[in-house]
Amino acid sequence: MKKEEQFNQIFQEHYPKVFRLCKGYFNGDEYFADDATQEVFIKVWEKLEQFRNESSISTWIYRITVNTCLLYLRKEKTKKEVSTDSFPILQIDDYSEEKEMKLKKMYECIQKLDETGKMIILMVLEGIDYDKISEVVGISEETLRVRIHRIKKSLTQCIQQ
Repeated sequence: MKKEEQFNQIFQEHYPKVFRLCKGYFNGDEYFADDATQEVFIKVWEKLEQFRNESSISTWIYRITVNTCLLYLRKEKTKKEVSTDSFPILQIDDYSEEKEMKLKKMYECIQKLDETGKMIILMVLEGIDYDKISEVVGISEETLRVRIHRIKKSLTQCIQQ
């Protein structure tokens, strides 16, 4: 398979998850999520021939995604522009202001987590398998399950305040 075909297949399969993962890192801001997602796929394109199949392609892409988002967040300029007040209007059929407020509160609470906690919960919310998450984070699945339990408990307390 040619590099272009392989990349197109990877892009089609992984773009939605990468975008949503980035969106979680940027507090729901689609502008920054889109920018970071493009950066992720530029890196995937550039490094595709270096991928050694030591892990699954999706694990490799999630690791690139997490690192790219963390780099963006560390840039002072980006930090100043990402605001919890600028949430996109959800274009869904069952939209309600109450759901919008709950979503906003959830993003605010996720932003309070440490980097690893944020990485874990955003991947859990994305439906990524625990074995892949534990590989990306670099901890055992058992430790991951304990962390997820603590994160969920912490988020529940934060949201209820």
